[in-house]
Amino acid sequence: MSLGWTLYISIITIVNILAFLWLLWWTAKNRSNKAENEDTGHVWDGDIRELNRPLPKWWLNLFYITIVFAFVYLVLYPGLGSFAGTKQWSSTGEHDADVKAAEDKIAPIFARFRQQSLAELVHDADAQRLGASVFANNCATCHGSDAKGAKGYPNLTDGDWLWGGDPDTVLTTILDGRQAAMPAMGAVLGDDGVAAAAVYVQSLSGRNVDDALAARGQAHFQTICAACHGADGKGNPILGAPNLTDNTWLYGSDFNTVATTIRSGRNGQMPAHRLTLGEDRVRLAAAWVLAQSATKPDVEAH
Repeated sequence: MSLGWTLYISIITIVNILAFLWLLWWTAKNRSNKAENEDTGHVWDGDIRELNRPLPKWWLNLFYITIVFAFVYLVLYPGLGSFAGTKQWSSTGEHDADVKAAEDKIAPIFARFRQQSLAELVHDADAQRLGASVFANNCATCHGSDAKGAKGYPNLTDGDWLWGGDPDTVLTTILDGRQAAMPAMGAVLGDDGVAAAAVYVQSLSGRNVDDALAARGQAHFQTICAACHGADGKGNPILGAPNLTDNTWLYGSDFNTVATTIRSGRNGQMPAHRLTLGEDRVRLAAAWVLAQSATKPDVEAH
């Protein structure tokens, strides 16, 4: 916070407290021409009369105590701009301390799994229970509670992997995230070229299409698309380029969806969880995901 804002906040805060103190002092004095306990002449409901009586001392003293408390608080804790207070307290520091305390408390729970491989964790009932909990709290928002995904979010149970489904690759995906990049080709191909390429892509997965239009699209595909998806359209896990010859479609296989993908591109992102979850939790989540997959690793092979 800048010095200007610090001064502004500090002056406003202190002036308001002092003004409150002055108001208490000023109103505590009998400044009317009426004697104490004298009838002021104000009457309500016919028989309720207002007397000239000051506030009780205990009531006033409570207000004075709040003022003293306010000054003590502002000395100890942040409240005057960038001044941190003598205790150096901050909500961030308290949060970090609470997180550390919680981590220290549960560290022994994770410790027993650290020496096990992911393939072993896949077949460990206790690891699976913890992994399911980590997934439900952090991954289910996108991939669904059953890990079957949604439009634009991969199904993690079908054995089809954009970046590869071996344990180490899945772990890397969750730890460091992935950035998909299907470039927009509308300006390069034009409307007719996009339509032809979309029909050819549909034909790769066995759909009934216009053969003549697909033949024109094949020329576009081999010239532009094969660099990522391969000449046979079976994709490239190194690039995260999907296999176009199977029946697994991330955004949909109908003509309009495929054409939109080619024309405008796609930019899906898997966020990194290394810093937010830590490697212990990520390994358990990865093991749970692998256990749901059709390509679940065999513990004997690792």
